[in-house]
Amino acid sequence: MTAPTELGTIRIGTRASHLAKTQTQSVADALTARGAEVEIVEISTLGDRSQAANTPIAQAGVGVFTSALREALLEGRIDVAVHSYKDLPTAGLPGVVLAAVPERADPRDVLVARDQMVLGELPPGSVIGTGAPRRTAQLNALGLGLQVVGIRGNVETRIRKVTDGEVDGVVLARAGLARIGRAGEATEVLDPLQMLPAPGQGALAVECRVADTGLETFLRSSLHDESTSAAVSAERAVLQELGSPCSAAIGALADLVEDLDDDGRIVERLSLRAFATTAEGALVRNSATGETKDAEQIGRSLAAELLADGAEPTATVTGG
Repeated sequence: MTAPTELGTIRIGTRASHLAKTQTQSVADALTARGAEVEIVEISTLGDRSQAANTPIAQAGVGVFTSALREALLEGRIDVAVHSYKDLPTAGLPGVVLAAVPERADPRDVLVARDQMVLGELPPGSVIGTGAPRRTAQLNALGLGLQVVGIRGNVETRIRKVTDGEVDGVVLARAGLARIGRAGEATEVLDPLQMLPAPGQGALAVECRVADTGLETFLRSSLHDESTSAAVSAERAVLQELGSPCSAAIGALADLVEDLDDDGRIVERLSLRAFATTAEGALVRNSATGETKDAEQIGRSLAAELLADGAEPTATVTGG
């Protein structure tokens, strides 16, 4: 394997948000601990500019938080790109390789609500903010009489809408809160039975150029977690099979669980749950279990079951 000192200074690209920089710093620290010299380079993305201008993500397009990083990678301005895996388009990009998937943070969603309330305590008519169709569909399906409104902005901005009284609560990813040191502000961690997360939520994706084989090997040996990779592969296979962008009303979560094989031996299996919506907006749920080595096939098969049960496919993702 190429020694870290032979790689020179590794330029790691990141979005400029507090959360993105914190995530990227965790990658940089892991590489530094292995003896590498690193430099963090901030890249402005369309998604960040879209949020600043309050432009809906759906109008900005697929890959709005990742395309600028990938362009910088291919143009040689950075050597490594760190993404929130859930923001990454399901289609690959020529010249770019997924080098590592670090160990995942807690993938669940949380509620941050006024007066330290949980969902069941919020009175009917309470206003809940979220920018995700996935969360909107599941909140409405709970039948609590909540008024769900669309909001934009980074984590800090969304929490401020609660403290300023603009909304009664917001739903956020627990991983994001934890990474910026604000996990304690969550008033409830939402059970996946109520709120399935986005495919890949809580996981990071670390990319480099295909040609940089020495760097790819170093990144994988320093950062990669095979269990996380298998789980996220299954979740994203659901997304890809449904032909849906990361902004679609689709949730998926895979866990590695212990089971007994035919000989009574303890083995590790992958358990996957997912939901999608029908053309009328109703939720379709299903689950599947299988061998971790078959993660992607489990995801594809589960997506086919969702489609057979009435889930509505959307336009296929071709890149971003």
